Amino acid sequence: MKLKVALHGTVFQFKDLKEVLAKANEEKSGDQLAGIAAQDAKERMAAKLVLSDLTLGDIRNHPLLPPETDEVSRVIEEAVNENIYAEVRGWTVAELREYLLRQETGNNEVRRISRGLTSEMVAAAAKLMSNLDLIQAASKMEVTSHCNITIGQKGVLAGRAQPNHPTDNIQGIKASLFEALSYGIGDAVLGINPVIDTAESVKDILLVTKEVMSKWQIPTQNCVLAHVKTQMRAIRQGAPADMVFQSLAGSEDGNKAFGINVEMLDEADDLIRREGTGTGPNLWYFETGQGSELSAEAHHGIDQVTLESRCYGLARKYKPFIVNTVVGFIGPEYLYDSKQVIRAGLEDHFMGKLQQLPMGVDVCYTNHMKADQNDMDNLAVLLAAAGVNYLIGVPMADDCMLNYQSTSFHDIASLREMMRLRPAPEFERWLERMGIMENGRLTPIAGDPTMFM
Repeated sequence: MKLKVALHGTVFQFKDLKEVLAKANEEKSGDQLAGIAAQDAKERMAAKLVLSDLTLGDIRNHPLLPPETDEVSRVIEEAVNENIYAEVRGWTVAELREYLLRQETGNNEVRRISRGLTSEMVAAAAKLMSNLDLIQAASKMEVTSHCNITIGQKGVLAGRAQPNHPTDNIQGIKASLFEALSYGIGDAVLGINPVIDTAESVKDILLVTKEVMSKWQIPTQNCVLAHVKTQMRAIRQGAPADMVFQSLAGSEDGNKAFGINVEMLDEADDLIRREGTGTGPNLWYFETGQGSELSAEAHHGIDQVTLESRCYGLARKYKPFIVNTVVGFIGPEYLYDSKQVIRAGLEDHFMGKLQQLPMGVDVCYTNHMKADQNDMDNLAVLLAAAGVNYLIGVPMADDCMLNYQSTSFHDIASLREMMRLRPAPEFERWLERMGIMENGRLTPIAGDPTMFM
């Protein structure tokens, strides 16, 4: 494995694959905080040149976290289709990039090749891509999933209704939910982040969302984003959960910080399939986001893009209905400004899609980050062009419970109108029956939540 290159009279020697991957990454404040980032643009370019000539076999043969010591690595390794890997092991990372961008490479070819790739190979390809490359490659990939309805089809942009409330007040949640539905948002999921992480509170919220779905015959699915153990207790007490949720990290130690492991995820998977209310077969909702492993001191010297890709390798095991990266939620320590947030959103969407995940993005930022709502508008448009499966909708783009900025209900509606995208087909038919949408466009009564009162 050649780890040395001469560039404009300077010889760059990297000690191992971990260093090459880290220094080939686009500038990220999290990598700088960890002390693993390239010192300057010249060193970054040298690392990209070295990485481009490495083979996929080189990457697999030099594990960043050995499977013997890390269960995320074991999950990723066990998923590799050895016959397909044998076909591509001699490809360089540059050749993988070219294959994905080639005009004649279609969705079926990408889907097949993806089965022979590890998460680290996917991350490596992302590091050699421009933002436009990431958009172009991802736009070819169609990943559909079905819980109670199907999303992810070409031309469909779904929306998660996120009617959070700072005290989990049921009436407040319903009021926000009605506004989301009135704008045509909620086909991805009616998903609430609870303030109170108890089985009783989770059950109350699941009951009210299921009540709204039943009363208005809404074709969608519900989920409460509590810790998976809390959701499991609620489900065992009879809570009507269509899906089960959990945040993921890209290392075993990172997941320990979240209070989870593969054994617990397997137990939850068995429970939601036996006692959940979703039709399936896709019954999971996962969230990720660059930097969580570093914040838990569980990054093992690995860069945040590669660790993010490993999150998707773990998620793939459970065949989820939806996955999203909460791209700017952690803060400027990991993604300093809007340029880094935009880049991370495009990277995450591409890496998840290449690993055959139904990817959404929470296009978001915190108030202490060097970014604003116009930056988020830019990223939302880029992701819509890239074929993102869904975006997050919160009232006026301001989540009053989680205290961060995201996309609003009407932002998603505007993207659909501007880019000729539609809600999920079953959900659109319901919107038409309600008089909220006609011929793919919102009607004059859209945006008025009193129709549900």
